[in-house]
Parts: sequence; C-alpha cells; structure tokens
Amino acid sequence: MGHGELRATLRKAGLRSTAPRIAVLQWLSRTQSPVSHPELFEALADAGFDRATLYRNLIDLSEAGIVRRTDLGDHVWRYELRSSEDGHVGDSSFGHPHFVCTGCGEVACLPGVAVRIVTTSAETPRSVRSRKVAVQLSGRCNQCA
Repeated sequence: MGHGELRATLRKAGLRSTAPRIAVLQWLSRTQSPVSHPELFEALADAGFDRATLYRNLIDLSEAGIVRRTDLGDHVWRYELRSSEDGHVGDSSFGHPHFVCTGCGEVACLPGVAVRIVTTSAETPRSVRSRKVAVQLSGRCNQCA
C-alpha cells in the first residue's frame, strides 16, 4: 500500500494521518501473519517511535476497524491489517482462520481457507450467529511435525 492509499484509509475511518499510523499500517501491510505489539516495536525501532505511541495507535486502528486485534489463546494480542480482498471485511464468512503451532508457537494466517458454514441453534452464542468470532486451528507446523 502506498502513502496515498493509507492516508485515504485513515481519513475514511475519521483518523488523522500521522507518521506512527502510516508506519504501523505500512508494516502490517507487508506482514504475512498477525504480529504482537513487541514484535511491531522491534520492527519499527529505527523509526524512533516509543512503545506507548505504537500501542495507542494499534488500539485506535483496531477501534476504527482498520486493524484486527486477536488473542489466539496465548494471552498475547496480535494485530493484522484488515482487507476486503482477503475475506476480512464485508464478506459473509468468519474471515480467514489462523494456525498456531503447538510446538514452536508460530502463528500463521491461512488465507486460502475460509469457514463459511456453521450450524447454529438457539443456544449458540449471539457472537457466533452474527459471525463476530475468530477461527483458530492448532497443531504442529511442517517444521515441528
């Protein structure tokens, strides 16, 4: 994503286009899997942003719906850029699932996989019926298998 497209995305969400927000969005647009706040801070260390600034921007971007914030069961919030092209926003599926390796802890997106059908009943939680949930698969990755 270019600067112009990122700035337009921020304006559309009602956020100011600041250097930290642009840097966060650029980094997230280049990643292949969700990243934690410490990972993002380490990646952007040379840019001179402090931890608190990056964290506040991640929260702002999450609340604006530009970034997805997910806990994959290990009590670590991870962030990834939302995109209408990859099934995150605006489709009728649950979005793409994530894979967490039970051996090494690696987290990966499964972009070619989508959960589209879930049978529900009256007892099913409202968040599942409204498809406001995240799908996570766990097992051993190819390196740990």
